[in-house]
Amino acid sequence: MKTYQFKGLLQNSGWIENACIQVDSDGNIANISQSIPSENHIKINGYALPGFQNAHSHAFQYAMAGLTENHSSNRGAPDDFWSWRESMYQLALHINPDQMEAIATMLYAEMARHGYTNVAEFHYLHHDTNGKPYANLAEMGSRLIAAAKTVGIGITLVPIFYQKGGFGQAPNERQRRFISPNIDAYLQLLAASEKACSYYKHANVGIGIHSMRGVEPLDIAEIAKSGPQHMPFHIHVSEQLKEIEDSIAYLGKRPVAWLLENVALNERFHLVHATHLTENEISGIAKSKANVVLCPSTEGNLGDGLFPLSKYQDLAGKWSLGTDSHIGINPLEELRILDYGQRLTTHRRNTFYSKQQNDSGMYALHMALVTGRKAMNNFTAEFFKAGEAFNAAIIDASAPLIANTRKENLASSIVYATDPSMQLGSIAYGKMTLEDQAYEHIKLRFATTMRELKNR
Repeated sequence: MKTYQFKGLLQNSGWIENACIQVDSDGNIANISQSIPSENHIKINGYALPGFQNAHSHAFQYAMAGLTENHSSNRGAPDDFWSWRESMYQLALHINPDQMEAIATMLYAEMARHGYTNVAEFHYLHHDTNGKPYANLAEMGSRLIAAAKTVGIGITLVPIFYQKGGFGQAPNERQRRFISPNIDAYLQLLAASEKACSYYKHANVGIGIHSMRGVEPLDIAEIAKSGPQHMPFHIHVSEQLKEIEDSIAYLGKRPVAWLLENVALNERFHLVHATHLTENEISGIAKSKANVVLCPSTEGNLGDGLFPLSKYQDLAGKWSLGTDSHIGINPLEELRILDYGQRLTTHRRNTFYSKQQNDSGMYALHMALVTGRKAMNNFTAEFFKAGEAFNAAIIDASAPLIANTRKENLASSIVYATDPSMQLGSIAYGKMTLEDQAYEHIKLRFATTMRELKNR
């Protein structure tokens, strides 16, 4: 047994001061109390939040973070999501398995440093550089799992069905590493990914559809109906206005409207971005109990638009957070960007609010955690619970602003008024993530990969 003592531990009902967490050999919580044990224990001068859940990640894109900001002097030149996508394709065409693992390990180490303890990896870089499947269909997915294992965080590998180049269009040559031509090929990939997950006890698998434009819609409906029902189901949807226009031209329906009519959405579904919605689509998602995954820093960086969060929350809609392209990887910054975008459009300050919870910080932490866990196929609603894995994000209790805040103001002070220097990292599955020596090795390996790729 191992025991951690914290200045405070955040539970659903509020803070437990001077909390002691006893952890068993499997990294699960054995006991939570305020009784300091007589034997040796690990005292951390910090406040423990439940570990953050990163519900949407494209790990390889971390290698290009910040590299698409040299814009044309011609203001009329196209410079949007679609031009950014071409840069992403060029990176994707050159990464080998060793480089994928090095990039993902660096990314996951940075996630852990900022308090993430679990990631849903929306993974579509499947094949070799010629577009041929590896002998192990899940070779690239296995490297992502290895990266998570090195860092110590949990991973939900979501191998993505990517079939088309657009609505009714064949895939283009730049997408050759992503493609599963039909449902049978995708299910083989899913089975190989599930087997790969079996080699790491903190890994599991989910079903993923790239998008309505990336898979024939009838195949999406078929997988949703006939595919495994015990897994979370992730899909990009309605991120771009052009995507909606193309959907109407091809299907006669907007993407979310088509999904609501043709797929029995429920709480295992996670709709990523869903940026552009009508009133009927907002209410339809909320009524279905499906979840939305929002990626504020990436959505802002790509100019996607603002999700209609206030209207969605009025209908008790559930959302989680992802870092997508990893232009930002701090969960507290993601929450602030999400909130402030809404405040700027609604001219109101009570974005994170419900009849049950009027503390914005507590509301945001609760929503991001509980809905984020569902994206990982974890339906535990309690922040910390005996028998569950001990995953925590640690905030420095000695930071001047935090040290001088009453506990009733503490959650919102952490969400709205901290910076990365106040984050002490994370505990994942009962262990502090990454000692300094291991972190330095990861950095060196990442630097070697960047030199090989010559893209930075």
